[in-house]
Amino acid sequence: MSSHRPPEWDRLAATPQFHALLRAKSAFVVPACLFFCAYYFALPVLVGYFPAFMNRRVLGPLNIAYLFALSQFVMAWLIAFLYTRAARRFDAMAEEVVRLNGANEGTRAQ
Repeated sequence: MSSHRPPEWDRLAATPQFHALLRAKSAFVVPACLFFCAYYFALPVLVGYFPAFMNRRVLGPLNIAYLFALSQFVMAWLIAFLYTRAARRFDAMAEEVVRLNGANEGTRAQ
């Protein structure tokens, strides 16, 4: 019979390491979401308030509005790339939380 038990989530969630993980994730996710939303809604706002500027041709039939719209795809991929890099750090932090929880399991009274 295996001595490996699943972690006790309430106790694990109360650890300082878990709170550090939540702070680290929030420090990335909240600004990234706010930036993405601002960038996404900038297109309709700019087209609505500055139509002459957004209609300015840049390259052949392409105008600033079309280029801005296409740049949103690039921005989404860039944020996804940055998140995957940050997620490696989050995963390491989560493994540390579980590892420390497992190390404390042996010291607890049965």
